[in-house]
Amino acid sequence: MSAVFIWILLLAAVIAANLPWLSERFFFFFNPPGGSKRVWMRLLEWLVLYALIGLVAVGLEQKASGERYTQDWEFYVVTLCLFVVFAIPGFVYRYQLRPLLQRHRAR
Repeated sequence: MSAVFIWILLLAAVIAANLPWLSERFFFFFNPPGGSKRVWMRLLEWLVLYALIGLVAVGLEQKASGERYTQDWEFYVVTLCLFVVFAIPGFVYRYQLRPLLQRHRAR
C-alpha cells in the first residue's frame, strides 16, 4: 500500500512542477496584469507548489508510519533539485518549444 502512495506522490510532484509553466493564470485563478505571467510569478507559483507537495508528503508519511521523521537540510535540497528536474518539460515547452511553434505557424 505504501508503494502506491509513493507513486501517486511522484506523479503529483511531476504534474505540480509543470503547472506554472503551462498555465497563464496566476495561481490558476487570477488574470495577471498585462495578460501574461512574468517569470517571477511562475517561480513563486512553482515554490508554493513545491511546499504544497512537501506538506502532502509529510501527511502521507504521518499516515503510513504513524510518526514524522526529522530531516536535515540536505534532504530538502535534494527534493528541491528533484522538483527542478521534474519541471524541465514545462520549462522547455514554455521558453523553447512554444516560441518555435508560434514562429512556424506565422509563416
